[in-house]
Amino acid sequence: MMRMISRRRRFGDVEDKTAETDAETVDSVEADPSVGDEQEDSPTDEPRANDPLTESAPVRWQRVVVYGLLPALAMVIAGGAGYLKWLQATASETQTARIESVQAATDGTAKILSYSPDSVDRDLDAARDRLTGTFRDSYTQLTHDVVIPGSKQKKIQAMATVPAATSVSASPSRAVVMVFVNQSITVGNDPPSSTASTVRVTLDKRDNHWLISDFTPI
Repeated sequence: MMRMISRRRRFGDVEDKTAETDAETVDSVEADPSVGDEQEDSPTDEPRANDPLTESAPVRWQRVVVYGLLPALAMVIAGGAGYLKWLQATASETQTARIESVQAATDGTAKILSYSPDSVDRDLDAARDRLTGTFRDSYTQLTHDVVIPGSKQKKIQAMATVPAATSVSASPSRAVVMVFVNQSITVGNDPPSSTASTVRVTLDKRDNHWLISDFTPI
């Protein structure tokens, strides 16, 4: 019995000391003002408004559009417009070259293949002005050495016409034209003979004039 009373007394003493310790802890917390301040200043999970690392996605995309995408689009549009203008100018020059070269090939072919005994010198000399390069040199030698003397001696007359001509290729400085030729040749008092042929005519532009630089029968 005495032992049980002694144990109860010891247990009561422990409870009293524990209660005293808890009371002292509460009093110290209430007396220290810094404890509440630290709790108020403690960081939270909410992002700061001015923190660039926590800006929202829409704000970042707006900056990308304003400072990056829009200037790039402006450059692309300007470059595309310039490229389209260049294409239009090039297409226009090419089309002009086709028209002019076909006309020059048509007229030139008829001239270099047409002559009469009485005016053969003038006829072929005038045709030579439509030529350029080595073909001009070859044509000059052939006409002076063979065609002009033979026309005068045998009374040879030639008349060439071009029923059709088509552009094969063209650039502002060079063109190739396919020319279809009908030529009638009369020797003295004999009946005329006619021939039909196709010629591949190459032209180079010199001083704003299309001149024949090659003349190849096909």
